[in-house]
Amino acid sequence: MRADQHPLAVWLRALWPVPLAAGRRELWLGGLGVGLGLLGTEWLGRHWLGGSHLWFIAPMGASAVLLFMLPASPLAQPWAALGGNLVSALIGLLAYHWWGDSGPVAALAGAVAVGAMAVLRCLHPPGGAVALTAVLGGADVHRLGLGFAFGPVLVNSACMVVLALLFHHLAGRRYPHHAAPAPHRTSDPLPTHRTGVQPTDLDAALASFGEVLDIDRDDLEEIMVRAQLHAQRRHWAGVLCEHIMSRDVVRIGPDDRVDEAWRRLASHKVKALPVTEANGRLVGIVSLHDFFIGQSAPVPPRPPLLSTARRVHEIMSRHVITARPHQSVADLVPGFSDGGLHHMPVVDGQDRVVGMVTQSDLVAALFKNRSPANGAA
Repeated sequence: MRADQHPLAVWLRALWPVPLAAGRRELWLGGLGVGLGLLGTEWLGRHWLGGSHLWFIAPMGASAVLLFMLPASPLAQPWAALGGNLVSALIGLLAYHWWGDSGPVAALAGAVAVGAMAVLRCLHPPGGAVALTAVLGGADVHRLGLGFAFGPVLVNSACMVVLALLFHHLAGRRYPHHAAPAPHRTSDPLPTHRTGVQPTDLDAALASFGEVLDIDRDDLEEIMVRAQLHAQRRHWAGVLCEHIMSRDVVRIGPDDRVDEAWRRLASHKVKALPVTEANGRLVGIVSLHDFFIGQSAPVPPRPPLLSTARRVHEIMSRHVITARPHQSVADLVPGFSDGGLHHMPVVDGQDRVVGMVTQSDLVAALFKNRSPANGAA
């Protein structure tokens, strides 16, 4: 047996700190959020509770780490923070009322609080500290009685959650953390989620550990999908947009007439036209649905009507997702499969259109890349 494979060596390596996967920006934002959350919660608690008694409790420091540094954790969601801290405070107060403020009572309160949080699906690690504080917090805590649970504990927790909601919204994070809705608003999984590992496989894998894992099932599924996409990027590394794109691209100008755009779509049997200036620079795209009014809302209030616009620039979509000639086609798959795109203009460094990639191009490339002539299994 090699020395580094000895059980003791393996065990010692497990004690070495694991590097965090988050980038510097996320770590900086998390630290800033913790500081602002604690500062705001203390200030609000002091003003709401009058400062005449306990208004801020130490376990809020641990809650702040979860809510601002680990907002995707199931332990950091609003119900976990609010319910976990409140339930733990009530259990700790009842334990003190019945048996006093000894160490064994504090241990019992912590154990019961964890069990209650698990049953109520609001497991929040700082709740264990809240239960201990309710038992061993001294005269200031015991004088408040049930007011401790609904005064500093619930008020502090609510303030922290509200500040976390505001902070993550401004930072562009999803909180409360949830799976992104499907763009087609149906119950079907996204195309990239329909093959490979299935939800039942994830449930079985999570259950096989026999312990509580601090990760949401939906997040684990997303990690698996992204890992598969990264693997596909390696597989498709040599297939670039310039290899599969159409080069003789039918296009239209922004000042051309709308009926001319319609004629080109019909005569060339395409579903979208890039809108370019005289020098070829992309300024928009026109697809079939742009010819109808009432398409800006996710669910139009009435059946769409033909637009009365006369010029292309009046109906074109100005936000266009594009690709580069030397970009791997694997980078385009999420946009076409999950994003609902049908066409993607390919532009050069000056945003001039040099090609067009469609779903048909991707399907043909996939078939060719997996054919026996290319060594596919």
